[in-house]
Amino acid sequence: MLRTALLAASRSTAVRRLVERGPGASVVNRFVAGATVDDVVAVIRAITADRLVTVDHLGEDTTDRAQAEAVVAAYKTLLARLDAEGLAGRAEVSVKLSALGQSLPIDAEKITVDAAREVCAAAAAAGTTVTVDMEDHTTTDATLAVVRELRVDFPWVGAVLQSQLRRTEGDCRELAVPGSRVRLCKGAYDEPAAVAFRRAADVDLSFVRCMKVLMGGGGLPMVATHDPRLVEIARYLGRQAGAEYELQMLYGVRPRAQVALAAEGERVRVYVPYGTEWYGYFMRRLAERPANMAFFLRTLLTRG
Repeated sequence: MLRTALLAASRSTAVRRLVERGPGASVVNRFVAGATVDDVVAVIRAITADRLVTVDHLGEDTTDRAQAEAVVAAYKTLLARLDAEGLAGRAEVSVKLSALGQSLPIDAEKITVDAAREVCAAAAAAGTTVTVDMEDHTTTDATLAVVRELRVDFPWVGAVLQSQLRRTEGDCRELAVPGSRVRLCKGAYDEPAAVAFRRAADVDLSFVRCMKVLMGGGGLPMVATHDPRLVEIARYLGRQAGAEYELQMLYGVRPRAQVALAAEGERVRVYVPYGTEWYGYFMRRLAERPANMAFFLRTLLTRG
């Protein structure tokens, strides 16, 4: 119930104003690497000393074409900066198609594909890659269709699948091919039981089934979880299959574990978001883990 309430709050402008103005706003810095390119580059430089990074310019559900174009411009600026700073070899970008125009009322598909192509071309010029984030289940087919189209010219484009969706094991079988980069996560959206597993145990079982498929597919499984048990299962499956894989975690979540895994020789990539449109992302992070919510409430109490 708490998760559902937080996800509902992520869409509330009134709650957003309350969070932005209250003492808890500073907690956002734990999960978001600042508002500007300068802010995020400083964070990337520190992290890439021992880990890899994927960078998300925050924004979603764009309903204005000019705003979508501004998002593309922001990614091109970011990628040029990563190239100039010598960071592109250890940092890629993640994009949400709803930020590029997927929800526009007119010509959404063409605008989105063209925008994603621009970002991919900029990434290629910088010498890095792009992963297309997954959003709620209503966009899954459209998102995977865009990924397939992008891979014609940019075969390194990564896809994201969510183990909470009942369809995902099948999607893994389709995408688990040599050269395919697939990020597997649990999913951060409040999905209906008709399309998603609602019990945490069922989501975890689905996650393991999907990992087994991806580890045997010859591509690059990118295992995105903070669950220590699932991390260890991923490492075991990777060793058994002789597969190359990545462990991925969010900026601000279990940073000591990230460092420890990297020190043990694991390929660890950190998902680093930045920008002013942080609210929806932040609320989903609170909804994902009770520890995040407890941290936020402690901050409110100690600073209030």
